[in-house]
Amino acid sequence: MSNGARKTLVVLSRTEIAVPPFMTEGRVEAVALLTRLQDGETLTMPQSKPMPSIGPRVHELRIRDNGHNWRIIYRIDPDELLVVEVFAKTTPKTPKKVIELCRKRLKAYDAN
Repeated sequence: MSNGARKTLVVLSRTEIAVPPFMTEGRVEAVALLTRLQDGETLTMPQSKPMPSIGPRVHELRIRDNGHNWRIIYRIDPDELLVVEVFAKTTPKTPKKVIELCRKRLKAYDAN
C-alpha cells in the first residue's frame, strides 16, 4: 500500500493454513504470499489469478505443496485481506460448491 499500512488479515475459511494439511514448504509459501498481499503488492500468474465468477476483487492463490495443488480464495478490500476459503484442488475447474460457499461467506460478511 502506498501509505505503508498493512491490510488486516480476516479469515473466513474454516480450513487453516497449518501443518497439516499443508506441508511446511507450502505453509511458508502461503504465508509469504499473503503477507505480500497485505502489504499492498499485486500478484499475478502463476501465483494468483482473478476469480470474477465469485465476485469483484476476488482472486485465487495457487500453492503447489508436496504433490498437492492448494487454492486460497481471497478478496482484497481497501483495508482488509479476506481469506474466504482454502481447499485442495483436485479437478481442472474450481468446484461449483466452493464457488457458492465463497459467495455465501462474502455476502454474509458484507451484510455485517
